[in-house]
Amino acid sequence: MSSKDEKNLAQVIEKISHMDEPRRSVMQQVHDIVMAAAPDLKPRIWYGMPAYAKSASTPALVTLRNDERLNLAITEKADFRPAGGVDGNLMPAAWYFETVDAVTEKRVAEIIRSVAD
Repeated sequence: MSSKDEKNLAQVIEKISHMDEPRRSVMQQVHDIVMAAAPDLKPRIWYGMPAYAKSASTPALVTLRNDERLNLAITEKADFRPAGGVDGNLMPAAWYFETVDAVTEKRVAEIIRSVAD
């Protein structure tokens, strides 16, 4: 990991560490899921929130937000795919969550891998 990557990771960890509980623990858990699902993604702060990109100098593909609700979002820089089925040509791009259970963890990992590939 380059020194810029290390600095960016430290900034993401610091941002999460300043969140109030229980959100801090949930966001740390989601950060850990993202890093396990796509270890090549580079964490960094993007628009004031944790984000993940293919390199320190490319646009973020995924963001985590701590607003009224916790949010995982795919940015417009990622390749979108129509959902199909009942959602037809709609392209899912954001998911809200309050906690992370086993089902949510699995789905977050799938979303991250789909963006990172």
